[in-house]
Amino acid sequence: MTIRPRRSVLYMPGSNVRALEKARTIPADVLILDLEDAVAPDAKDLARSQVCAAVASKAYGRREMLIRVNGLGSTWFAEDLKAAVAARPDGIVLPKASRAADIAEVRAALSAAGASSNLAVWAMIETPRGVLNAAEIAAAGPACLVVGLNDLFKETRAEPDTHRTAAQSWISHIVTVARAYGLDVLDSAYNNFRDAEGFRRECQQGRLFGFDGKTLIHPDQVAIANEVFAPPASEIEWARKIIAAFALPENKGKGVINLEGRMVELLHADMAHHTVAIAEAIAARG
Repeated sequence: MTIRPRRSVLYMPGSNVRALEKARTIPADVLILDLEDAVAPDAKDLARSQVCAAVASKAYGRREMLIRVNGLGSTWFAEDLKAAVAARPDGIVLPKASRAADIAEVRAALSAAGASSNLAVWAMIETPRGVLNAAEIAAAGPACLVVGLNDLFKETRAEPDTHRTAAQSWISHIVTVARAYGLDVLDSAYNNFRDAEGFRRECQQGRLFGFDGKTLIHPDQVAIANEVFAPPASEIEWARKIIAAFALPENKGKGVINLEGRMVELLHADMAHHTVAIAEAIAARG
């Protein structure tokens, strides 16, 4: 499996052609060109045309390029999907995934439109039903789960605070589900893009929860997300030591070893390989 950094995942409004052009120079790991929430109903057709032209241009370097389509059952879903397939992005982001059948329906529509089997589907978990059905959604084979707290707060009537107290059970559940099925998982967007301190605090909290990265709504958030969700140099150095230690002939076949006075197990070696792979992928981006 190819490991790709997804520290910073930036939504760009599909109706804003200047934003789409600017996105070529923004050092986000992933760009999600948005046809859904960021686009007014009367601008949907224009946004679809601009987004698909942008993706088809292949002018965005090594970063992953995804298109967030309008939801299943919406007026625009079928045309969004058809146009997106023709543009050949790295993936499709499905908003408000609520059940496994939603993933199956999208995959069937993609197949009918002639999409490559390699085209990824990312599922947004942003409804109460989506949280309850997160495991069956993950089992249906999306490549990544994306937490969307704005809709969850609205639908549950919970009150957001600086610690995301009401959301912590949802977050932990979704992260656990993602890991159980071997999926990447991304934290929700932070709405006050002028509050750099609050944003950094929430990124740090997200890393503690186990997220791979964070979805973003403004380019100014990219640098902080890239910093917080990258493994620090000390962690990379320790990971390399673990890998090297288990590779020694005298440690072959061992499940546990002593490394610099610390007990290290094979599970730590697995974690170390992932840490080094992410660090190398980040370094390769330049």
